Amino acid sequence: MDDNFATNKSLGQHWLRDADSLQAMCDSAEIDSKDNILEIGPGLGTLTKLLVEQSSRVTAVEFDKILANTLKDKVKASNLEVINQDILHFDLSTMPTDYKLVANIPYYLTSNLIRRISESSNPPIIAVLLIQKEVAQRVVAKPGDMSLLSVTAQYYWQTSLGREVPAELFDPAPKVDSQILILKKRTNKLFDDVEPKDLFRVVKAGFSQRRKTLLNSLSAGLQIDKTIATQVLEDAGIATSRRPQTLSLDDWRNIYTALNT
Repeated sequence: MDDNFATNKSLGQHWLRDADSLQAMCDSAEIDSKDNILEIGPGLGTLTKLLVEQSSRVTAVEFDKILANTLKDKVKASNLEVINQDILHFDLSTMPTDYKLVANIPYYLTSNLIRRISESSNPPIIAVLLIQKEVAQRVVAKPGDMSLLSVTAQYYWQTSLGREVPAELFDPAPKVDSQILILKKRTNKLFDDVEPKDLFRVVKAGFSQRRKTLLNSLSAGLQIDKTIATQVLEDAGIATSRRPQTLSLDDWRNIYTALNT
């Protein structure tokens, strides 16, 4: 098999060959020779080659059976393990503590992957993901443009953006540009007085009817009377006419606290 291997459209495969962009991903992950790396969707191995050179060990999880079976022919390295599996079913607890995740992932995978690593008992200490530019910018959004994705990511991680990667640097070129998203695991819980599962039940309710006011979305999403929802928002110091995308993480904690007192 050569590097002209046909892409699988259903898997969202786009090969990145630009050396500078690939190295920028490694640099964003601050890789050193002692690191254990988890790579998702190594594809033809262009990023894998850099990862095995710069780290102690690379575990490459590839869903495409043909690509998984041929990766070790393309990247001949004793510190590479290839696993043919869907990353959403991969047991993250099998990775060493303090591993790093580096990946050029299919766009459709982004939200599910961020949620999965965020809620894992063994998350990476840093995740560097090359994803759709618009989605990367949504993840790091400020109040006014928040979403369930950005609240989730920012609760668990310190989020930032790296290099932009134009569509023409991929083969085949996707319809949109990409950008490196950097997620650094918070060393301490963002809120000591919050149970994450219960907090996100509130956040999901708030975003369940995004175009409606918080009063309506919380009432419907939590299945509580509007008079109760009104009191909760008043206790939290938040106007009932606010929209969920305008709230900060502190605002969500205040709603959570008002609901639980």
